[in-house]
Amino acid sequence: MRLQTALLPLLLAPVWANAAGFNGAELSLMWGIPFALILLSIATGPLFFAHTWHHHFGKITAGWTLLFLLPFTLIFGLSESIHLIAHALVGEYIPFIALLFALYTISGGILVWGNLQGSPKLNTAILAIGTMLASIMGTTGAAMLMIRPLLKANDNRKHKVHVVVFFIFLVANIGGGLTPLGDPPLFLGFLKGVDFGWTVIHMFPPVLISSLILLSVFYWLDSKYFKQPDEILPHDPTPTNAHVDFEYVDRVKIYGKINFLLLAGVVGAVLLSGLWKPNVGINLLGTMYELQNLVRDIILISLAIISMKITPNQVRAGNEFNFDPIMEVGKLFLGIFITISPVLAILQAGEKGAFANLIALVHNNAGEPINTMYFWMSGVLSAFLDNAPTYLVFFNMAGGDPHELMRGNLFHTLLAVSMGSVFMGALSYIGNAPNFMVKAIAEQRKVNMPSFFGYMKWSFGILVPLFILHTFIFFVFQWL
Repeated sequence: MRLQTALLPLLLAPVWANAAGFNGAELSLMWGIPFALILLSIATGPLFFAHTWHHHFGKITAGWTLLFLLPFTLIFGLSESIHLIAHALVGEYIPFIALLFALYTISGGILVWGNLQGSPKLNTAILAIGTMLASIMGTTGAAMLMIRPLLKANDNRKHKVHVVVFFIFLVANIGGGLTPLGDPPLFLGFLKGVDFGWTVIHMFPPVLISSLILLSVFYWLDSKYFKQPDEILPHDPTPTNAHVDFEYVDRVKIYGKINFLLLAGVVGAVLLSGLWKPNVGINLLGTMYELQNLVRDIILISLAIISMKITPNQVRAGNEFNFDPIMEVGKLFLGIFITISPVLAILQAGEKGAFANLIALVHNNAGEPINTMYFWMSGVLSAFLDNAPTYLVFFNMAGGDPHELMRGNLFHTLLAVSMGSVFMGALSYIGNAPNFMVKAIAEQRKVNMPSFFGYMKWSFGILVPLFILHTFIFFVFQWL
């Protein structure tokens, strides 16, 4: 409470006008403190006060959210505060959580059962399949579908943290870079006029290079662990859940196959919302809830409910399915989406906002784009902010003309923004929607996942050298 009281004058510093307009160009970076404190709590809570964090993370997140909302309401007025919350909910949070809820629930109804042995070959194959699926059904869909079979295959391995970490790298992030279906930034580019084929053709080399290198590194590392004499733990094939009555078989069997059709429905609903533009909607407290988005979210929730109704209970029991991970993600990201609002507004203000000095780094004195900086700036910001609006900011900074960006002198600039916003989401747990969900599911399966900063040791140590290689290949020497 003392910390919140001490920070209040800093938040009130930018303007004192009553009910002033919410203009990102006039906001101080101090408004980002509550957002930073939520991230700091996620990073340090499980490490320094694990018991308190586990039982009260929702309350802690709510406290930091109120630290932002109270002074914001005092300065900009109740109406502006309500509008900000409505925009965060309708424009960001509801679509986010509806999609995640649908994919989590539906994929939880697909059970891979049998004698899965987590060997380096099998693990690498699962990662490769998940990476390919990510560009077809999205990183979230592929991650939710493949993480449970992967964890099941490695339940008797001593070392399995690296398996989940590389899964986040490949399936939850880099694999989605091949098509606009794979990741939200590329889908936004598609809606802005970037050809579907452009993304497939020109993102193929960096996705392929990244995938081959990471799969090779993973196979080497997994083989090293697998050869250790104490790596394979005693394995009890008897189901731990009394409600599971499937016979234990040597061959692999898939139950709940009807859910694959529901997953296809999820992909169809997302595509529908992007391609169907009726130009009508409902005004909710100053934010337009467009009809295509409303229909999409209703379809997503309906598909999740259908999955719960038609999937046998023993199938979900076999997956040890419950709603704890989605509840954790839902609480944390509600606070994140509200407190991130001023940070995104400052970023969207471009050179007129408090990030002006950072944004100025992406152009030279002649006003020409520096593609290496476009890659790294869009990437690093996407690792800690929402990668979709970050993509749009840099897309517009590069001119915003899709034809010029695809075929003109700015070709490599569009490639830099696309690669940065998709690939570098893997640098932190909050960099892309499925990252935190995969972590939560793994921890539910008793995998001792690294802390926020512990994960970043993995990601920076492995991915940053890869991204440096990409910098030389695609933006310095432009070999491809």
